[in-house]
Amino acid sequence: MSQFAWCVVGAGPAGISAIGKLLDAGISAKQIAWVDPEFNVGDIGAKWYRVNGNTKVKTLKRFLSHCKSFQIEQVPDFSIYSLNDEKSCLLEHVVEPLYWITQHFLKRVSSFKEKVCTLANNNHHWYLELEHQTLIAEQVILATGATPKTLPTNKTTIPLEVALHDEKLNQLDLSNQTVGVYGSSHSAIVAMKNLLNGKVKKVINFYRQPTKYAVCLQDFILFDNTGLKDYAADWAREHIDGKWPDRLERVHCSSEEKDSKVEQCDFLIFTIGFEKRDEIKVSPYKHSLPYNESNGIIAPGLFGLGIAYPCRVVDPLGNVEHDVGMNKFMCHLDHVLPIWLQYKA
Repeated sequence: MSQFAWCVVGAGPAGISAIGKLLDAGISAKQIAWVDPEFNVGDIGAKWYRVNGNTKVKTLKRFLSHCKSFQIEQVPDFSIYSLNDEKSCLLEHVVEPLYWITQHFLKRVSSFKEKVCTLANNNHHWYLELEHQTLIAEQVILATGATPKTLPTNKTTIPLEVALHDEKLNQLDLSNQTVGVYGSSHSAIVAMKNLLNGKVKKVINFYRQPTKYAVCLQDFILFDNTGLKDYAADWAREHIDGKWPDRLERVHCSSEEKDSKVEQCDFLIFTIGFEKRDEIKVSPYKHSLPYNESNGIIAPGLFGLGIAYPCRVVDPLGNVEHDVGMNKFMCHLDHVLPIWLQYKA
């Protein structure tokens, strides 16, 4: 069994950030294990690359330059560096440099292209049982990502990864179909925009809350994580809070006609958030272990990072949200890694 000081599970933006920050903290690359079944920038590289994000290009560039170990300055001609700093962009533009960083790290740390099946703590070490071998690490960072939430239904659903991918969605024949979209978040706006740009017969949007917009104030952004930004905000102001397109109908979820409207739908799309991907069993516990929402600690020597383990933040007006975003994960690491370095089993 191979033994390491640290093991990072997951190779999406959070996992890449963890490797970068560990190296920047002086941890020897030989003492770091990295486990992922693909090493292809996680779900963002496999599913969400055609999504227009809600983060400005200048913030993504700040993320890419945050870690010295990224060495991103060695390849300055990535497409993201030619884009407008003040606008958002397709996520594929940040996937490109993240994939380059991944390949750079794979030459330095010990990598294992497998899934982690179970975790168990024994004698101050974590034992990670992979599909074909077992690793031992003093400390483990789980950056395992999240999956879209759904609701029970007898209707055929269009997966969120298809709804947010304009090219894949256009491959479906929706010309005589009515599609219901649950939610009013950034993902809901992208899905409705993609549908209405195609030949769908009708879109029915089922929502619970009024549209929420992010507002840049002097010292902070109100509704930074839950409010609409950039092009999604522009589209919602025109087509949701303005004049609805002819093929769009909106129905509040408490409406008496909600059930009958659902029955009119041929397909449903759920854009109601994400939940932790719960694939790894932690022995001997029989339930999913909670994490500390302030510092990411799950257990001594075991930590959570990324969209599956977001940091709870409170803005100056008392609004509570969970911080989700590449640069936010990195900034969170700046605060918690000094704690994690000392919090051993």
